[in-house]
Amino acid sequence: MRRLLASALLVLSISRPASADGPAKVVGSANAAATNVVLVHGGTTDGSGWKDVYHILRAKGLAVTIVELPHTSLEDDIAATRLAVAVQRGPTVLVGHSYGGAVITEAGVAPNVKALVYVAALQPDKGESLAEISSRFPMGMDMKMLDDKRFVPNPASYHDMIGADLPRDVTDFMAASAKPMRVDTFQIRFQHAAWHDKPSFGIVTTEDKVLSPDFLRWMYQRTATKVREVKASHMVYMSHPQVTAEVILEAVSSVK
Repeated sequence: MRRLLASALLVLSISRPASADGPAKVVGSANAAATNVVLVHGGTTDGSGWKDVYHILRAKGLAVTIVELPHTSLEDDIAATRLAVAVQRGPTVLVGHSYGGAVITEAGVAPNVKALVYVAALQPDKGESLAEISSRFPMGMDMKMLDDKRFVPNPASYHDMIGADLPRDVTDFMAASAKPMRVDTFQIRFQHAAWHDKPSFGIVTTEDKVLSPDFLRWMYQRTATKVREVKASHMVYMSHPQVTAEVILEAVSSVK
């Protein structure tokens, strides 16, 4: 409960741009009905990796919220994202990286979410679990178990497996600060799949060793996601923030 309360306070503190007149108007290439973007990080990471993308989107006049997933359970991660979406004023584009794509697939059914962006992200369907869909294309997960329920990525392979196109000192810090995640998260079946009813945009990371390009292409093809392929590691939004922001802006511009 304390972690959920902390997540709620964080969302409320950053969900509005600093303006007495409310959310900033969208300008330039982002001139569309959507004025809000909500960014969701992946498993075992945190929201700080979105910093460069955040600044690019804010420069376009968008209100940007970064969700901090508690990782106490899949249900709690979805709840934190739903809260972030609920406090937005007006049409919203919901963005997820990796495991965050599964979270936005469930949370994205909110009426004010008008488009979804999957950044090297998982896309389960209703009734599926992450373990089920990843059995088709096994995920490159070199785990270090902390106990019988929780894991973090193995620090020894973190750079090469997860962020090979980032400076090693960056991935060393990410490995040292990795947030524990529950193994049973991958066994829970999803109740909704927002991509059935809302336009989706996705990034295929061609150098990805966590979610293979073939796995990403298979998911995106079955969901009619509009795809952009980028030569990047799994952490594309950190190594290629401009390209990532361009895909998000395309989703923003699609909202009518």
